[in-house]
Amino acid sequence: MKSPKVIFLTGATGAIGGALARLYAQPEITLILQGRNQLHLQSLADECRNQGAVVAIYSCDLRDSSALNAFINTVQNEFVIDLAILSHGVNINHGSLNKGETWAEAEALFDINVRATMAIVHSLVPHMRARGAGQVALMSSLAAYYGLPVTPSYSASKAALKTYGEAMRAWLAPEGVEVNVIMPGYVKSEMCDAMPGPKPFLLTPARAAQKIQKGLRSNQPRISFPFPLNLGCWLLSISHPSVAQRILGWLSYHG
Repeated sequence: MKSPKVIFLTGATGAIGGALARLYAQPEITLILQGRNQLHLQSLADECRNQGAVVAIYSCDLRDSSALNAFINTVQNEFVIDLAILSHGVNINHGSLNKGETWAEAEALFDINVRATMAIVHSLVPHMRARGAGQVALMSSLAAYYGLPVTPSYSASKAALKTYGEAMRAWLAPEGVEVNVIMPGYVKSEMCDAMPGPKPFLLTPARAAQKIQKGLRSNQPRISFPFPLNLGCWLLSISHPSVAQRILGWLSYHG
């Protein structure tokens, strides 16, 4: 959708989510913003209103199934959504002492990154199919191409979203519903700062948001960036695993 008027954005209190909200905020635009940090969410809403947008905010923990269902139903009853950008997500790693991820951390990560995303999509899609219009964007990552040893659960969750989004796109395209998979590289944020290993071609959230908006307007199947890192990750995915593992070792992406 080249000119969406009602935009639903999860993870709005994150770096990319906040940058997207600010980018889309303008007169005649309605923004529906979700985040867990109520104070940050309210501050962001005030910024967007000052730019002329109509803003509704919802502070909801997406790990809570009952709260998630109530939140989705409320949004669906009050708004006709043109564009949904599901930018929520968390990351974990093996820790500074390389102890490994705990099961509790991994389970919580999949609840947020995968289960909550799919639950929202399942709620949105019937309405969009009935109208024959709408667009849904899933926040994957370049880590979906080849799992990084430092963040195995995160990489797996983003690979799941990539595959799911691509399958949904092929299914829904004939009905006028667009589905896009967003695959950023490193974007400056607290989550990115906490991730071990090098961070080549680091982008600002504002620059990442611009690339995402451009890709959504042209309905790109994969909105993957920056180009050099995208190419490198894709090449890892088609390399023999032993070769890819050796390359990651040379680049200091150890387990």
